[in-house]
Amino acid sequence: MTRPNRFVLRMVVFVLAVAAVAGTLAPTLIHIFLANPGLNGLIVGIFVTGIVMNFRQVLLLNPEVEWMEGWRRGTPILSGARLRLLAPMAGMLGERSGRMNLSAMALRSLLDSIAARLDEGRDLARYFVGLLIFLGLLGTFWGLAQTIASVGDVIGSLTVSGPDMAAAFDRLKVGLAAPLSGMGTAFSTSLFGLSGSLIVGFLDLQAGQAQNAFYNELEDWLASQTRLSGGGGDGEHPVPAYIQSLLEQTADSLAELQRILARGEESRIATNANIRTLIDKMSILDDHLRTEQALLARTIAAVEE
Repeated sequence: MTRPNRFVLRMVVFVLAVAAVAGTLAPTLIHIFLANPGLNGLIVGIFVTGIVMNFRQVLLLNPEVEWMEGWRRGTPILSGARLRLLAPMAGMLGERSGRMNLSAMALRSLLDSIAARLDEGRDLARYFVGLLIFLGLLGTFWGLAQTIASVGDVIGSLTVSGPDMAAAFDRLKVGLAAPLSGMGTAFSTSLFGLSGSLIVGFLDLQAGQAQNAFYNELEDWLASQTRLSGGGGDGEHPVPAYIQSLLEQTADSLAELQRILARGEESRIATNANIRTLIDKMSILDDHLRTEQALLARTIAAVEE
């Protein structure tokens, strides 16, 4: 099966490119971030969490692929503790190896279970994309609300009567600080929220492609292991479901019996080979004993003379 390494490589290259652009614009981004450190810090934290989650979704496919490759090679990994998607399949197959026979109903149930687990992880990653957009818009409306309220206060306190126009102008500049702060909050949160959602959305797209590739290859392989049943009988007298289930169970039992007999035959062949080896060694030992007896007889004869 195809490993998800190429998707991880794409994600790493994309993140490094984004980090390079952010490093180039670091002074400007820091100035924008300080317009509202609290809300912008929350957005950045969710952004980093979304990146980590998408990488985790792809990297979690490696144990699943390793287990499948081991099972197809005939050396199944006995422990499925690390498996998340194929845990039901690992529990069903156990330590068996070789070709398996699945009914169409069992195949559909197994694929539905795996698809549900994939969708569960992807829904959570997509939620972070929507959350970043929501926080960006929330900061925008919050900043606009502050701006509107501050502009109203400035207009209400603005007076042009009196001889000291310089003081009035200074009061106007001080009053405009609050509306400008609100505009900074609005635009900074929009910038971080929307750009963060764009980046996390691309990573989610790559994670989805990796999971779809895994699912499609698994489906193709399981389809080759599926035993189709036409329902039995002719169109007018179909076989009842319990009889069909009994026949499928009997077929599985016969297949298991065939595997047991094959293992027994292999064990018998190995035992015969060991017995032949033992006989050969005993023959060699007998020849040595005969040689020693002849030598001993000649020695005794020489001593008696």
